[in-house]
Amino acid sequence: MHSNLQTTIAVLGTGLIGAPVARNLQRKGFTVRAWNRTAAKAKALAADGVQACGNAADAVRGSRVVVTVLKDGPAVLQAMQAAAPALQPGTLWLQLSTVGVDAIAPLAQFADRHGLVFYDCPVQGTRQPAEQGQLVILAAGPLAQRGQVQPVFDAIGKRSLWIAQQAGAASRLKLALNHWAFALTHGLAESLALAKALEVDPALVVDAVTGGPMDSSFFQAKAAAMLSGRYDASFTVANAVKDAQLVADAAAGAGLLLDGAQAGLRRFERALAAGHGDKDMAASHLASHPASHA
Repeated sequence: MHSNLQTTIAVLGTGLIGAPVARNLQRKGFTVRAWNRTAAKAKALAADGVQACGNAADAVRGSRVVVTVLKDGPAVLQAMQAAAPALQPGTLWLQLSTVGVDAIAPLAQFADRHGLVFYDCPVQGTRQPAEQGQLVILAAGPLAQRGQVQPVFDAIGKRSLWIAQQAGAASRLKLALNHWAFALTHGLAESLALAKALEVDPALVVDAVTGGPMDSSFFQAKAAAMLSGRYDASFTVANAVKDAQLVADAAAGAGLLLDGAQAGLRRFERALAAGHGDKDMAASHLASHPASHA
């Protein structure tokens, strides 16, 4: 890839992850155009030098790289179909969204039809790592253009894990990692709820874990949210429901019985039904009682 100053990147989707991705690319010297279905979210990036576009086609027109950071596979495909008239053969398409197993094939087929170089590269990390440029990129795609892709990854992440040349491998790994993150969240939520129900200060659970082998920054962040009742979103309950369903579907498709995945999905669904969809997934803590007692 030429120098960053000569490279225009279109970012489609400027939510909790897409907005900081666009900012960090701009700060690293790329020319960034952004589009979001809710136009105000893209326009909010103007102060950072990002050009907000009114539609996806305008964003990708003349862009060497297209980055998609959208809710799910259908949303990604819809945005790319809208952008199709302005896409140029040879454009690098970096697909950062978590779309699961079944959505990869239609996206890869779209890339083939339009002559795009497709990279399946979901990211590990939530809002704060994205803002700090500390995402971990799980990448699968052709060897030939990796040297052109890597500077983009370096601008938004601390590490790139190259998994395979075939699209889909990275998205499958992302599901396994999300399942682990969800299990940690639910385990902590239930432990704190159990302590309180047994008339033990839930903060003592955190004190006992702190500094030991089970401690982590993830544990501390989610524990702080649960104990304080402040659920500022790094990863929303609504998105957690979507991704937990992708995990459950993938497990069923592979013939696995993942009891934790099914129970975790139901727990997130209870939190969503109780009106906590826009809160951080730590609001799993609010789903420990029947609705009549919540």
